[in-house]
Amino acid sequence: MCQFFSFCTEPEGHGGKRYYFDWTYRAAHLADDNMDSHSFICKHYELNEDVCNKYEFNPLTKVFNMDMINSPVDDRIQAEDWVNRLDFKRVIDPLIIKPIVNPLELPLAEVTEQDKQDLKLWASVGDSVWASVRASVWDSVEASVGDSVRASVWDSVEASAEASVRASVEDSVEASVRASVEAYISTFFAIEYEYDLSPAIRLWERGIVASFDGSTWRLHSGKDAQVIYQINKEELETL
Repeated sequence: MCQFFSFCTEPEGHGGKRYYFDWTYRAAHLADDNMDSHSFICKHYELNEDVCNKYEFNPLTKVFNMDMINSPVDDRIQAEDWVNRLDFKRVIDPLIIKPIVNPLELPLAEVTEQDKQDLKLWASVGDSVWASVRASVWDSVEASVGDSVRASVWDSVEASAEASVRASVEDSVEASVRASVEAYISTFFAIEYEYDLSPAIRLWERGIVASFDGSTWRLHSGKDAQVIYQINKEELETL
């Protein structure tokens, strides 16, 4: 499956020109899910797919992949140099390029009063965050960038949080941790959101992840997702 960001070259026939979908095209086709399909790129630009070289690049992790060399001219070195210098505002204008932070790899945090208030604010947002972020960023754009973030942080954050509160509540914990992950993903786009996601983002950037098992809220920090604070739902509402 083609990944963001995909592009093609036809070095013999077009002098090394790179073909991809820029923001003008993407913004007009937000409902499409094939903007990083090599085949679709070739079809759109009326290229012979069988002689095109195909590449992928992740602007967040800087990982460059050669998908296929079809041309007699192997231009992968030039292609990698070009994509590393590409201004990604030309590809997704609202995209913010920055390192991906795993909160559980940050130093163990000590809970502050601000953290408690952020937890209270975050608890009031509800379970609609995940859908809200995806709707705001548009599925076709969010999926390409969000998948990179999730691949870097989801498994370790979610599994560690679940382990720290036992598997009996893992479904509830998973949903609440997913909401925090999606809130963090929102920081990679300079756009307005339906909900105020800043409480979860502030916690995340301090090395703290919130979880909820249906009755108790917890704040986790450190490599083993230690529970550094917990409070039941009713008590939290009175803070």
